Amino acid sequence: MSIVPELLERAADDTAGARKARGAFFTPPAITRFLAQWAIREGTDAVLEPSAGDAAFLVEAVRRLRDLGAAEPPAVSGIEIHPHSAEVGRERIQSIGGSPALIVDDFFNVEPEARFDAVIGNPPYIRYQQFTGEARARAREAAFRAGVALTGLASSWAAFTVQSALHLRPGGRLGLVLPAELLSVNYAAPVRRFLFERFARLELVLFTEQVFAEAEADVVLLMASGFDEGTSRHATVYETTNAAGLTALPEGLTFTPTDPSDKWNAALVDPDAIEPLHSLREAGSFVPLKEWGETTLGIVTGNNGYFTLSPERAAKLKLDASEVVPLSPPGSSHLRGLVLSPELIAELGAAGRATLMFRPTGDALSAAAKRYVRSGERDRVHEAYKCRTRSPWYRVPLVPPADLLLTCMNADTPRLTTNEAGVHHLNSVHGVYLDAALRDLGQELLPLAALNSVTVLNAEMVGRAYGGGILKIEPREADRWAMPSPALVRERAGVLRAVRELVAADLAEGRLWHAVHRVDDALFGDRELPSAADLQAVRAAHTRLMERRIARSRTVR
Repeated sequence: MSIVPELLERAADDTAGARKARGAFFTPPAITRFLAQWAIREGTDAVLEPSAGDAAFLVEAVRRLRDLGAAEPPAVSGIEIHPHSAEVGRERIQSIGGSPALIVDDFFNVEPEARFDAVIGNPPYIRYQQFTGEARARAREAAFRAGVALTGLASSWAAFTVQSALHLRPGGRLGLVLPAELLSVNYAAPVRRFLFERFARLELVLFTEQVFAEAEADVVLLMASGFDEGTSRHATVYETTNAAGLTALPEGLTFTPTDPSDKWNAALVDPDAIEPLHSLREAGSFVPLKEWGETTLGIVTGNNGYFTLSPERAAKLKLDASEVVPLSPPGSSHLRGLVLSPELIAELGAAGRATLMFRPTGDALSAAAKRYVRSGERDRVHEAYKCRTRSPWYRVPLVPPADLLLTCMNADTPRLTTNEAGVHHLNSVHGVYLDAALRDLGQELLPLAALNSVTVLNAEMVGRAYGGGILKIEPREADRWAMPSPALVRERAGVLRAVRELVAADLAEGRLWHAVHRVDDALFGDRELPSAADLQAVRAAHTRLMERRIARSRTVR
């Protein structure tokens, strides 16, 4: 049977925007073929494609079933919310001699039937901002019935993954194309735990290049087998350049998480590079940053262009000194050294950087402040969300000056900088408030001690990659970031102080990795742990993760 040409034309209302709204991104044939061949093992296998679209996976399933000696015509099942796509899917399956059973409905309206040997597909990817109303409520309810509690921040794929698994019979196989968010975002933690607890074996395929340019998101192939036949203790992780590399995957790495719900960023790290961190933790030499103090978000003004001022502009406006507060300028390019000093703040201000924030106190404003408030109202600054929800709109809530400032968006690695100037900080960086008993030690030496290879590698593991190859670290992630312990820093204080000026000079000249090697020598030099071989493995693993992060940014179309 031939495909009717006019049927294959998109429906008039099926625009790119409409497809994006329902999370429909069509999958490269190399991926549909690979997952169908992996998941379908017998000619008698019952196969389901949730969110079938135009049935790309089911077409490959028919071919695979026929190769395995299925009875003619091979029968396959699917669910699709978009009627025209489902009609195209039926026609495509029939055209190659398959027997389609496609339901037109919302996937979450279909009660799971535990009767399929293989569930394969590419779930819709709708971010939480657009995944709202009844659709999100149904999805979260479906996941909750499976014992998976998703937050309101979860994108559509998370509940879809759980619901897909519930259509499997015991021993069944789940092969899905998922956003790489599976590995790293906090809201996916219950999904990660579900997969480890409900499947006997997990495999992942990661890509160096971006394979879904239209979706503007990295993806991972999830291959979970042995549904309800045991609990996975580890996952096997493969990495290839792009979809074409699926025909010859390299040897995989074995990833064994301490807690399955934790981030799986470590899945790409050689176990030899993770072992030194485990040993250092067990010895009490490394601890999470949370044991040094609390990491929090910075100030949210609602309009940095209005509220942040250079000293020259504040002077021209004739604002009183009591109507501005000292500020670390927006951004973090000035926080690449060990200390934010009063002298550096003065230099930045003289260069025109915004080192002040408009923040009058009290009920009485000076004449200059009144003029500036009126100018903001003329420009409708007060109508911005953050401004209109506070009273008065121009009084920005402050957070106390932090002991350390933590860069949250990084091309290389997150940095800790001592806030010697005692200035406030915006939400372009985080603040670290050290425990009182550790404040003197932490302010003096933690930014220096944190520039070691183990901590630098762990930043790649607890953080997440963003567009442009940027490594982002949020406060909750920073809480888990591995740091030299207070005991180790005290023990090595003398040698750390001895290299401080050399490290500062390296950083000023942009020689970050020279600085890291100096700190390694000072922190670990005459200790048995980590060994030279350990450090070599740690550095190699960091280089691999950072290069992968940067390489993916270069493949964005």
